[in-house]
Amino acid sequence: MELSCFGSHLGWAVCVLALALLLRARRKGSWHPGMSPTDLTGKTAIVTGANCGIGKYVALDLARRNARTILACRSRERGQAAVEEIQRATGNPNVLLRIVDISSMASIRHFAKQIRQEEKRLDILVNNAGVTETMKGSAPARIVNISSFRHVQGMANMKHLTGEERPKNFDQSYTSTKLMNVLFTNELARRLQGTGVTANSLNPGIVKTEIMRHFNWLTRLIFSIVSIFLMSAEEGAASTIYCAVSEEVAGITGKYFDSNCRLVLPSAAARDLGLARKLWEASERVTGLAESGRM
Repeated sequence: MELSCFGSHLGWAVCVLALALLLRARRKGSWHPGMSPTDLTGKTAIVTGANCGIGKYVALDLARRNARTILACRSRERGQAAVEEIQRATGNPNVLLRIVDISSMASIRHFAKQIRQEEKRLDILVNNAGVTETMKGSAPARIVNISSFRHVQGMANMKHLTGEERPKNFDQSYTSTKLMNVLFTNELARRLQGTGVTANSLNPGIVKTEIMRHFNWLTRLIFSIVSIFLMSAEEGAASTIYCAVSEEVAGITGKYFDSNCRLVLPSAAARDLGLARKLWEASERVTGLAESGRM
């Protein structure tokens, strides 16, 4: 049984390695943040999970473009360290930390209230769709949600949202969450039509990030072996930055971009409009937003 399990993981690792090599080869000559002259002076951006990995490099790029950059993090210590690092690297003193635990609705509500009270505008929101009221007043504005190419293996099980069922393992939870990211983004884009606020999702590629700590020891071992072929967090941030600042994306909404910053079709499930609406409505009920009438 253990040998069979190892063989299965090994085969998966070979597929990941082949895909990683293909993606790295195709990234040569593709869009790079340095190709965009976009200046964000006077603009405000929020990046969730910005104390490490892709989020930190996205925040770093936005700060370099002179945006008022808010890092939304759970850990005050790690978040503050990232703020100070980005301030030193960019010379931008307008890099701030705000605490939010996205696993807690109470924390999310407090964070959203704080942002609405403190910020006059919000132009770019990376990975968090909870403060769209402020964004409508700042149009044109952009919402960017990070998904994954693995959303194709996900299932939009509404019972996972309600707690009636739990995912079998972290991998099922991850792939299903990434599918829901795309579905949610598509429905959000539909509901924001005509407001000047766009919403898009993307695949950052196969990136070396701290998320691997959630997998079992065998998967972590295999990834550690092939990690030299994977994209760095800085490389993986490129497609997110592209969706957030590139003039080529201005006005585009409800779309899905690959790690080479190209428009591509997500899975058939991710394009299911009825499923996207069902997910939205289930999310409203779980969060209590259906009663409040807020988006």
